[in-house]
Amino acid sequence: MVKRKIKVLLINLIVFILCAKNIPVQAINVILVEPSANFYEATMKRDILCLMIAYQGYITDIERTKEGFVYIIMKSGKRIIYDDKKVKEIKEKVQNPDLQDMMEQVYPLFNITKLMPSDFNPGRIRVYDFFNEVYGGSEQQVVSNLTNVKIGYKSHLFNSNNKASEALQSATQELIPVTEKSSFIYSFVFPISGTFNYRTIHGTDRLSAHAYGIAIDLAYDKNDYWNWTSRKEGEKRLALYPKEIIRIFEKNNFIWGGKWGLFDILHFEYRPELILKSRYFENQSYDIKKWYSGMPLDNAVVEDYIRLIEEKLN
Repeated sequence: MVKRKIKVLLINLIVFILCAKNIPVQAINVILVEPSANFYEATMKRDILCLMIAYQGYITDIERTKEGFVYIIMKSGKRIIYDDKKVKEIKEKVQNPDLQDMMEQVYPLFNITKLMPSDFNPGRIRVYDFFNEVYGGSEQQVVSNLTNVKIGYKSHLFNSNNKASEALQSATQELIPVTEKSSFIYSFVFPISGTFNYRTIHGTDRLSAHAYGIAIDLAYDKNDYWNWTSRKEGEKRLALYPKEIIRIFEKNNFIWGGKWGLFDILHFEYRPELILKSRYFENQSYDIKKWYSGMPLDNAVVEDYIRLIEEKLN
């Protein structure tokens, strides 16, 4: 009950900030009443379904314990908790997240012209146990999964697991002709600043998405990163950023760091689970009996995952 009340207060605070800044409320999936048990269950099932579809073959089972904790089971046998049921501040969610924390903020697929509130950062929360299972649990393992992706005249290393490198190749094949027709757009893409780099996030001990080889930084500008510049200058840079680039990357399951309050405008990160949740569930109502409403139900893989979730979590 305490956790629910805190969530409601946070939701209402975020809505107030969004309205004050003239930012569309769709930036989060807002529910203005206290979440019910049905709401929580529907959200959990949707989150797990998006994870299973986004990382096909990596999640093999689901378990609900007698105590009510839910785990996804990875193909290695590792159990990763969905919700540890701890009350956390934003900083704690970043430092010690569970899957519910990682999936909580809904990535906005609509165009923006203003910076998001500083606490709205869908994708910056990462469950490292999960990414270790998919992309590699050490530098050596990650390196063994890297492949070269040709972008223009140069090749860049990217993780081949979970179709990440295929997604980058698809995005760049669509993007290159656009840059050839527009020198303005070209200037935002080239020279590419980097892909794989086994390093931590500046000022932290947490691995960057670049350490897994699932992120690409495009052309550098001094006003691209929240820690390099002011919000005023960052917002000017944001307003100039070509929508074509964002559309192409999001179409290929990349999120854009320009849609983070702690903005990272040159950064694109392969996060198919977040794009799936936004694409299929952002504007859907929460019906516990039809929690999967919005998903392509003519897809056999999706149907199998829904049946598994129903079997394990009902």
